[in-house]
Amino acid sequence: MRIVILDAHTENPGDLSWEGFEALGELTVYDRTPKSDDREIIRRIGDAQLVITNKTPVRAAALDACPSIRYVGLLSTGTDVCDCARAAEKGIPVSNIPAYSTMAVAQHTIALLLEICSKVGVHSAAVHAGDWQRSEDFCFWEAPLIELSGRTFGVVGFGQIGRAAGRIARALGMRVLAAGSRPCPEGEAIGTYTDLDTLLRESDVVSLHCPLKDSTRKLINARTIGAMKDGAILLNTGRGGLVDEQALAEALRSGKLYAAGVDVVSVEPILPDNPLLACENCLITPHIAWTPRTCRERVMDIAVKNARAFLAGRPENVVNGVQL
Repeated sequence: MRIVILDAHTENPGDLSWEGFEALGELTVYDRTPKSDDREIIRRIGDAQLVITNKTPVRAAALDACPSIRYVGLLSTGTDVCDCARAAEKGIPVSNIPAYSTMAVAQHTIALLLEICSKVGVHSAAVHAGDWQRSEDFCFWEAPLIELSGRTFGVVGFGQIGRAAGRIARALGMRVLAAGSRPCPEGEAIGTYTDLDTLLRESDVVSLHCPLKDSTRKLINARTIGAMKDGAILLNTGRGGLVDEQALAEALRSGKLYAAGVDVVSVEPILPDNPLLACENCLITPHIAWTPRTCRERVMDIAVKNARAFLAGRPENVVNGVQL
């Protein structure tokens, strides 16, 4: 059994082991594979039966050109990196990694929010630069700080991560609204389900946790930003494609939105002409919410378990409906 890992480095930069996959067959590991080069992707897959990928796309071209593929394993929860429909046509199960970083991503979401509102990093840097020593008063602040208690936290996509972020927001004294997911008892205990327009109109903070698909691409655009409160905050730890970045940049520059905090952008790594780079009121982190070692260990364990289940004829965590 030949197994190829197309982009190993972000999952395992050297602090984990691939021994679980090595026990399943002949393993070839590539740290990185060019995302836009289908010919190179096809060459590296070759005659492998199991293809493991994180962000290197397995498009229809590769699925068509590599008839040996029997299984695609994703090192992520998101499935947009694989043409799941074409894989299903070919009887190839695609498995993802569910719920491995729920609390870490929720934590990062709130970290972005707290930095926007409390500016801990800004003030620590100012103190280290000597500003406190030069202050005539016992304290100083570089910008107004924001108390979150009593404000409204709107979650678009109230799945496991969205609900986890909602629980933290509620612990901070915030009212929680949710849209984009079917109501469930756990969610109803955290917040109030409503429609997207109401959520945008009433929320002081809008946090995106929905999957990227045709119906959610550029969900946040000039129209939906216009429906938001003046001075609201936008958070995105979901997918960069959920946001029209030009429209967001214009809203940040105009003051329509107070600030944004994003861990994802439309093209990653970020391009030098991304308009958000020019916005001082936009915090940008490099898609790291999922990367604590404990989370990556879970990814590794579940990915191996998924592959082992496929080889046993009982694939698990299948996202394209293919069963053997």
